Amino acid sequence: MHVLVTADTMSGAWTYTRELVTGLITRGLRVTLVSFGEIPLPSQTSWMERLHGLDYHPSAFRLEWMQEAEEDLPESSAFLAALVREVRPDVLHLNQFCYGNLPVDVPRVIMAHTDLITWTDAVHDRAPQPGSLAWYTEMVRNGIAGADAVVAPSGWMLERIRTCYGDPRRGEVIYPGRNPIFFNPYVSKEDGVLAVGRLVDASRQVFLLTQHVHPVPVCIVGAEHTVPVPRVPIRADVKVATDETTVAIRGPQTEAQLRALYSRAAIFAATARYEPLGMPALEAAFSRCAIVANDIPVFREIWGDAALYFRTNDAASLAEAIRLLNEDRPMRRAYAELAYARARERFTTKRMIDDYLRLYRSLTSAGSLAA
Repeated sequence: MHVLVTADTMSGAWTYTRELVTGLITRGLRVTLVSFGEIPLPSQTSWMERLHGLDYHPSAFRLEWMQEAEEDLPESSAFLAALVREVRPDVLHLNQFCYGNLPVDVPRVIMAHTDLITWTDAVHDRAPQPGSLAWYTEMVRNGIAGADAVVAPSGWMLERIRTCYGDPRRGEVIYPGRNPIFFNPYVSKEDGVLAVGRLVDASRQVFLLTQHVHPVPVCIVGAEHTVPVPRVPIRADVKVATDETTVAIRGPQTEAQLRALYSRAAIFAATARYEPLGMPALEAAFSRCAIVANDIPVFREIWGDAALYFRTNDAASLAEAIRLLNEDRPMRRAYAELAYARARERFTTKRMIDDYLRLYRSLTSAGSLAA
């Protein structure tokens, strides 16, 4: 089977794409990968070097959520349609909505890993202003209507897509997966909390960790800006201490550096208020971190009783949960084991690929019968 996958190089979905593509090729499939957004750096594509059966086509067309994306869509659609006719895949796996109605006779699967309407609703507690995203909304609806199947990374996300854009022809939930081999769950843990996200990112809201002093070190990775006080230039890797907070803020890390941080951290703070893919928490679970999670429906769905929850978007409740796990070491170890076991049971790349292969085969079989 030959699958053409489209990808976004500018978000955590690139990690998801790597797991998908690697998993498909490991199973003997041929994959054509087309990326949109920025042309990736060599460090982002090094994983492709030993993948026999991968044909990669990078592009710099704007992603559908970007400003002026409407200007690029006709040209990027023509580019993708021409490539589909040239390489003749059996299935299109699309990580963008806008190509769901591409004029090609190939089964189309859309992976709905994020969108502007559900993001705005979750982050700002309100729908976008009427008309402000009219083009975007219509484009997503048309893509969903044209797709043979829409896959969401959670039941919560699939329901939100239905509410905001209408029912897809076929809706499926396929949870993201990671390969456990990339993580080390056996390193002795240090007393500390790890979080991933920029302090200015309202959806990740790692800034909740800066509202209270914690009894253990806190490390925030990927922060491009720091708390407003003190008002001095801040480097990429420093400790900021004020009356309100003591936290180490690191710039973006390499994968090896991030894996090392996961392996040593005793607690991972999943602070996000909008996190459809949830890859950081999954990576923490495979590293045997105890997960403290924001009490939102998607985290409840993914982690069940394998995480300790704090009151929704409440910094004081988060601080109390961290204090509790720090003081009760048996509880901390128990939550770490629960998260690790749940990740190994439900969220591996192998399980994800099994689910996608079943979906692809059902679509290609239905197409053969229709022909």
